[in-house]
Amino acid sequence: MIRSIYLSPEGIFKTQLDVDEYAGLLEKPTGLLWVDFEATKPESDEIILQETFGFHPLAIDDALLESHVPKLDDWDEYLYIVLHAVVFDSEAGDHVDTLEVDFFLGKNYLVTHHDQKINAIDHVWDNFQVDDRLHKNGSGHLFYRIADEIVASYMPVVELLDEAIDRSEDQVFTDPTPVILERIFRLKRVVLHLRRMIGPQREVFNKLARDEIRVVGKRERVYFRDIYDHLVRLYDITESIRDLVSGSLDTYLSVVNNRMNEIMKTLTIITTLFMPISFVASFFGMNFFVPLRPFVTWTKLPVFLLVLFIMLLTPSLMLMWVRRKGWI
Repeated sequence: MIRSIYLSPEGIFKTQLDVDEYAGLLEKPTGLLWVDFEATKPESDEIILQETFGFHPLAIDDALLESHVPKLDDWDEYLYIVLHAVVFDSEAGDHVDTLEVDFFLGKNYLVTHHDQKINAIDHVWDNFQVDDRLHKNGSGHLFYRIADEIVASYMPVVELLDEAIDRSEDQVFTDPTPVILERIFRLKRVVLHLRRMIGPQREVFNKLARDEIRVVGKRERVYFRDIYDHLVRLYDITESIRDLVSGSLDTYLSVVNNRMNEIMKTLTIITTLFMPISFVASFFGMNFFVPLRPFVTWTKLPVFLLVLFIMLLTPSLMLMWVRRKGWI
C-alpha cells in the first residue's frame, strides 16, 4: 500500500496522490510531501524511488532488499535513515520483535518505507492534518515526531520486561524448574537484542543533533538532542535490566545448588545411619562357624535379641551424635 499526503504552500492538504504528481510537487520548495510505502513490492517501489525522487541505487537497495541496524547515511541532498520500532509479545513467551523503518528525508519531503504495520507512523499520519506543528515546521520536524513516537514505544516494552524479570525472580525461589531457567535465558536474549538496537539508534540521533548536516536545520537539532537523551536513558535502563537478568540466573543456580546440597546431605545421613547395621549384619554373616539349624533356637535367642538391640541402638546413637554436631 502506497499512501501520500501533500501540504501546499497555501496550506491546502491533498491526499492519495497519483505517482505521476510527485515529481511536480517536489519542485515546490515550500510545500511538504509525505509518501509512505507499507508492505509493497520492491520492483514497483524501486522505479518510484529512483526515477521520481532520484535516490541513489545503493540507498534504494538498502531500503528495499536488505536489513540493517539503525544507521544514518548523508547523501548531501537527502538523508537515508534506518530506525527500528519495537513490539513486545508476552503471550508468545516474552518475545520482542524489532520492525525496521527506512526514511528518506529531504528539504521538502519525507519518504517512509516499512514491511509491517508501524503504530507510530499511523499515529502521526492521523495527526498530520490536525496538528499544525507537524506540517508548519517542515519535513525535519515531521521526521522528529515519527522518531519520537518510535522511541517512546520502547519504554512500555522495557517496563514489561522488568515485570517479566520480577515474576521470574519470584518463581526462582518457589519453583526453580528448568522452565524458569529457559525463560531467564530467553529474557536475557531479548534484553541483549534490545540493547543492540538502542545503541546504534542513539548514535544516529547524536549525529543528527551535533553534526553539520545540510538537510537538518539548527532548530531541528534541539529536538533530535531530546530524542538522544531519551535513548541514553533507555540504554542505561536496559543495562540495569541485563544485570537483573544475570542476577536472576545466579540466584537460580544458587537455589538449585542449595537444594542439591540438602538432598545430598539427607542421603548421606541415611547412608551413615545404616552403615553400622550393614557392618553388624555382614560380620555375623561370615561363615567361620558351623551353621546352626535352626539358627534361632531357645538357647541362642538372647544372643539374637542382643544383636538386634545393637542394630537398633547404633543408628539411634549416631543420629543423636549428628544432631549434636548441628549437621541436621
